[in-house]
Amino acid sequence: MTNEELQQLVEELSRAYFNKPFRHQAMFNSRLKTTGGRYLLRTHHIEINPKYLLECGLDELKGIVKHELCHYHLHLENKGYQHRDRDFKMLMKQTGAPRHCQMLPSLVGKQRVRSHKRYLYTCLSCGQNYERRKRMNPDRYRCGRCEGRLTEQVLQR
Repeated sequence: MTNEELQQLVEELSRAYFNKPFRHQAMFNSRLKTTGGRYLLRTHHIEINPKYLLECGLDELKGIVKHELCHYHLHLENKGYQHRDRDFKMLMKQTGAPRHCQMLPSLVGKQRVRSHKRYLYTCLSCGQNYERRKRMNPDRYRCGRCEGRLTEQVLQR
């Protein structure tokens, strides 16, 4: 599906479910990683994650588009367009738009590996240990107990 075909789909869904025209741009954005789509408040454009079309199919894509159209139409009408607003929840129920998109099959079962790198600074005089998440220059700091010099070690967790 191209951006032009996506634009046409969004316009059709807007007319069918909201009885209102969609007058802005809808496009694919492959940089979206954790979401199916997003509505841009300043430009009123809608961006869709193309992976959802490839991995989940057209029905899931239509649900994402309906969700973003709820944000779009409510925002233009100066009504509550955020997830927590009553207007948004009611419009979602009326149009049958999903509150959340399903997780991509390629991401199911995978956990993001985060580096739990920690830094251990030890006083050369008294042996006091200081564990930190952020790295610091040990030459600029002294021990809080005896004012001795510090040395750095990297801890992996």
